[in-house]
Amino acid sequence: MRIRTLAPLATLAALAVAAPASHAATADATLTGGTLSFINSTPSNVSFPSVTLNGTNQTVSKTQTIDVSDARGTGVGWNITATSTLFTSGSDTLPAGSVTLPSAPPAACDSGVTCTVASGGAVSYPYTLPTSPTTTKMYSAPANTGLGAQTITPNWQLSVPALAKAGSYTSTWTISLVSGP
Repeated sequence: MRIRTLAPLATLAALAVAAPASHAATADATLTGGTLSFINSTPSNVSFPSVTLNGTNQTVSKTQTIDVSDARGTGVGWNITATSTLFTSGSDTLPAGSVTLPSAPPAACDSGVTCTVASGGAVSYPYTLPTSPTTTKMYSAPANTGLGAQTITPNWQLSVPALAKAGSYTSTWTISLVSGP
C-alpha cells in the first residue's frame, strides 16, 4: 500500500515543478498629432442649375461637399468660415445675400473611418453667405466633436430676383478651415 500512497504524492510534486512562471510586462505607444485640413485640398465647386427667367423670384439649390480631417488629437474643435464676391455677369450683379444655407449642413464620417461627427455648433441658420471683406462662420465643430475624417454637405440656395438680367454669373467663394470652436 505504501507504493500506492506515494504515487499520487509523486504526481503532485511533478505538477508543482512543471507549472509555468508568470511575469508582468508593460507596453507603451506614442501618438503624435497630425493636422487639421481639407481632404483633397479644397471644398468642391458649386454649379447651380440653370434658371429660366419668368418674371418671378426663383430659388435654386446645389449641394457641396466639404471633406475635413481633424487628426490633431487635441479635441479643441474647428470651424469653417466663408465669404464671397457678388455674383456678376459683365456689369450685372445679383444682390448681396443671394446665397443662403436654410439649415445646418449634415455631417457624416468618411467611409471606413471612425470619427466624432461635428455638430454644427453655435452657428445660426438660416445662414447668409457674406460678401467680401466680411467673413463669418458657416459651420462649427465645438470642442471634442469633429474628430477624424468627415464630410460636411451644405445645401446652398441661390435666390434669383424677378428683375435679374440674363447672363452667365460667377462668384468667387473663399472657404477656410480654422482651429477653435
